[in-house]
Amino acid sequence: MAKAEPGWQIIRGGRVADPELRRAAPAEILIQDGIIREVGESLAAPEGTAVVDASGCLLHPGLVNAHVHGHGGLGRGQGDRWSLETLLASAPWVGGSRSLADKRLSTLLCAAEMVAKGCTCAYDLTTEVPTPTVEGLDAVADAYSAVGMRAVVAPMVADRSLYEAIPGLLDALPDNLRREAEKIRLRPAQETLAVMAQALKHWRWNAEDIRFAVAPTIPHHCTREFLCGCRDLAREYGVGLHSHVAESKVQAVVGMSTYGRTLTQHMDSLGLIGPQFTVAHGVWLDDEDLKLLADRGASIAHNPASNMKLGNGMFRLKRALDLGVNVGLGTDGVTSGDNCNMYEAMRLAAFTSHVQTPVPQNWATAEQVYRAGTLGSARAAGFDDLGAIAPGMKADIVFLDLVKPHWMPHNSTMNQLVHAEDSTGVRHVMIGGRFVYRDGRHTLIDLAKLVDEAEAARDRLEAANAQQKALFELLEPVVASFCSGLASRPYHLSRYMCDAPNSGV
Repeated sequence: MAKAEPGWQIIRGGRVADPELRRAAPAEILIQDGIIREVGESLAAPEGTAVVDASGCLLHPGLVNAHVHGHGGLGRGQGDRWSLETLLASAPWVGGSRSLADKRLSTLLCAAEMVAKGCTCAYDLTTEVPTPTVEGLDAVADAYSAVGMRAVVAPMVADRSLYEAIPGLLDALPDNLRREAEKIRLRPAQETLAVMAQALKHWRWNAEDIRFAVAPTIPHHCTREFLCGCRDLAREYGVGLHSHVAESKVQAVVGMSTYGRTLTQHMDSLGLIGPQFTVAHGVWLDDEDLKLLADRGASIAHNPASNMKLGNGMFRLKRALDLGVNVGLGTDGVTSGDNCNMYEAMRLAAFTSHVQTPVPQNWATAEQVYRAGTLGSARAAGFDDLGAIAPGMKADIVFLDLVKPHWMPHNSTMNQLVHAEDSTGVRHVMIGGRFVYRDGRHTLIDLAKLVDEAEAARDRLEAANAQQKALFELLEPVVASFCSGLASRPYHLSRYMCDAPNSGV
């Protein structure tokens, strides 16, 4: 990651975003070795302090992406009318045949987009099939270091395939397709756990704030033995846990039929849920689930874009906040949410809270959404020194150009930041006191070179994965039909925008 500029810096001439103020007020920011020391007006600075001119800029803390999949970068744009389950079925095609360089490149493409769009830290659930590798995880961390970001790298792991995890799905396939699906196997639990233990033991990135976490992908895709092994690893090394819980109705229905209780209750019974645990999505969490998460000090990473694109339903943001759950925001992967734009994530989080009830008092406010995308996400990722421009916090600062049409006139900072900013206002991005993006250009990477590398990889991978694509095209309609049937079963909670998933509304 980019090293902090040595010595002292002072940012002058800008306005600092503050959720307590209707309109951001002018303020100066004094920084020492990448840490904010003081915020206020007419600050005194030591002799020799470097002056950063922020005239005409709104300054806000770097946004934190609480849930992303960097491995998706090279698969961008592949799917349209896919549910979560058909997206998972596409993985051998979309993510197949990757070299070590491809794994790094895929992550770098997402990281480059995030930085250019005001995001300075990401919780990345990356995956390698059939199991993570120490070299692959190191390559992912190296990608974040190259672009200058902070990150949590969490290998997304399981010991059951999609076809083993959803009861009845294999039996629904024609014989020829069933034989092919049965070949899709993940490695035994102990083998995958051993790889993660090796990666944790030799992790060399903590000093750059590129940390490690463990991500059992979906509870029912993991045996009890595997979930407990992930729990024990996280405890031994003091790292986070992150899992897709109740993302889709299929997950909720399968969890209830398999365990006789919700997925949240199942994971809690195994001791996974605590302050270092993050639920991804949580669309189908009921009030008891939310209260349990709040009581345990756990977090939720809300991903409104992919929740809608994959047809998973509407997350109850205001309800979760009212019940005391820490909520962060994420973009999800670019194969499910289609971009890594945290401004869009904030905007959609606000809007999807509005359409669930006609009572404005039950909508999330712009200030609540802003806090979710900054402090809430930082907490979900395990950082207590990110997400605010305040003394003691790291100097991860975004400079927004107020000479943009969507800021004219500048009436209400939080409203315009959440409801109007679309990333086109990003002028500079500072991480740890160093500009990693300045005047609309990356300072540490060559974007033109990335374009050439991405196109060359696309051509090669398209040819290498042609057979897997053909198999997916045969599997997809069966998976979609079977899982739609599961989603039509009754459940004690409804999160769709209509009475039933097949109503045609």
